Amino acid sequence: MTQAEIKWIKSLATKKRRDEEGVFVVEGEKMTDELRQSGFTVRRLVATHPLPYTIPQLTPEYVDEKTMQRISLLKTPTPVLAVVEKPVGLRWPAFERDELIIALDQVQDPGNAGTIIRTADWFGVRHVVCSPGTVDCYSPKVVQATMGAIFRVHIYTAVLPAFLRQAKSHTTVYGAFLHGENLYRRPLTAGGVVVIGNEGRGISPDVAAEIATRLCIPAFPGDGGGSESLNAAVSAAIVCAEFRRRAKYPVTMFNK
Repeated sequence: MTQAEIKWIKSLATKKRRDEEGVFVVEGEKMTDELRQSGFTVRRLVATHPLPYTIPQLTPEYVDEKTMQRISLLKTPTPVLAVVEKPVGLRWPAFERDELIIALDQVQDPGNAGTIIRTADWFGVRHVVCSPGTVDCYSPKVVQATMGAIFRVHIYTAVLPAFLRQAKSHTTVYGAFLHGENLYRRPLTAGGVVVIGNEGRGISPDVAAEIATRLCIPAFPGDGGGSESLNAAVSAAIVCAEFRRRAKYPVTMFNK
């Protein structure tokens, strides 16, 4: 591998370069194993040892561990790295009646964003819409945190107020707030858009103005003596779980 090739791969650590090239980096044997079944186009596949699988029409490049350390975008390099083309031509998701969509409003932590995408995958949420201020979901740390879910969940970037205004004419828009209606008592539709806000500031005012229903995950025992708030990824998981539980097992007793 030439110095120019090493430099090019390393440059993909920046969002600007990933956007210019239309690619992102995937590292790890498990991740690349899932990648080969995803339908994503792999531009380069680099490994330190022969792989137990193949990717059609792509010949792996084998390098020594020292070279892998130089090209890896992670603190702890893995034995395999792939340069993958980002999906193109994705439009805003259709607002189908039972479609649940997650929207991220300026979520900054890569671990949170990646975990939310992984959570979406677990609960069958096919679309995650990100505000321009949200961390790049194709950054190395986010990709790693998704544990392969990035290949199954469609990721979009949109100005959220405009997106939500369009959504409201087709479905219900919910938001996770510190103060709102009790998630477990509020009737929920099968589908809708659920907005998760910034880790420190929550949902921004211009986005909040477009939200029809404010949901709150109640604390226990509720005396205000605990943590100020829940982690963004934890909130997303609890809300998704309740939507899916309610869709499969409708219970009216919680609405009393």
